[in-house]
Amino acid sequence: MTQLKVGILGATGMVGKELIKVLFDREFPIESLKLYASKRSVGKKIETPLGKIAVENVDTADYSQLDIAFFAISGEWSKENAQKATKADCIVIDNSSAFRYDEDVPLVIPEINPQAIGDSKLIANPNCTTAIAAIPLYQIYKNYGLKRVIISTYQSVSGAGNRGMDELEEETRRELSGEKASNKLFPYPIPFNVIPQIDTFQENGYTREEMKILWEIRKIFGDENIPISCTCVRIPTMRAHSESIVVETDKPIYPEKVRKIFGNTPGIVVRDDTKNNVYPMPLTASEKYDVEVGRIRQSLIFKDHGLEFFLSGDQLLKGAALNAVQIGELVVKKKGLKI
Repeated sequence: MTQLKVGILGATGMVGKELIKVLFDREFPIESLKLYASKRSVGKKIETPLGKIAVENVDTADYSQLDIAFFAISGEWSKENAQKATKADCIVIDNSSAFRYDEDVPLVIPEINPQAIGDSKLIANPNCTTAIAAIPLYQIYKNYGLKRVIISTYQSVSGAGNRGMDELEEETRRELSGEKASNKLFPYPIPFNVIPQIDTFQENGYTREEMKILWEIRKIFGDENIPISCTCVRIPTMRAHSESIVVETDKPIYPEKVRKIFGNTPGIVVRDDTKNNVYPMPLTASEKYDVEVGRIRQSLIFKDHGLEFFLSGDQLLKGAALNAVQIGELVVKKKGLKI
């Protein structure tokens, strides 16, 4: 079987490390693997199933040596470098927000819109919060239609990268030792607190993180008319985001039927046994591929045209690395290869 020359750009970051794990876990057809990061990491050796691989300078990557590149760096860097890769006939799967809203760049969740890839050499990965919410939401959209969507998120500190996790751990230790917790990355101390701000505030009073969910779901579903409102909140958990979702539908909708639909949907595991206190949590969703969905119930407001549910998903996996690798698998199939 023909295999591909693969590059991970941003290999020492959280998403980069997860990309390495997921590629090998899913037996992606790798002929060779190159790892890139910033100057300060050059020469560092990373253990992989192919042996130890030395990190190269991301700014001098030779894309002619790669068939496919997974970008896991900032949006500004992606904007400066994506064209270099595609001109060298290297397919780019970008985890940043740099190209998500460009009309000519597909934004893809493989379970929803695989056809959007087309012949594009540049494919955008959605925001982590969007990716986790979209799979169950799409099933409702497809089967019942969506008149309104209201989302409240509970997002872990790993959504802010290694620095976010470090700050939670360090400042929690400080608080528990009797000192006052401080903050550097987050706008306020995160231990024993929740912060109703992720990203910058926009003119309409919503944050950019909240608007990303609206923009991205509309683009992925191919429907610019879905009304979505969201409040995003940072909470002091290490990994996995959770979301409470309320929908009003065009057609009557009932929990029993939706449980069956979710149960037959790839990418979802139903955890919905309230008699035994079984429901989605970061504790059970962390380091898992599937998004957990539960607390599925009829809406008291929208009655038989409404549903409420809760979900948890690992934002480093389905929200980032896993979704990117799944996009890569679609590219492999388009090349006529087998996984």
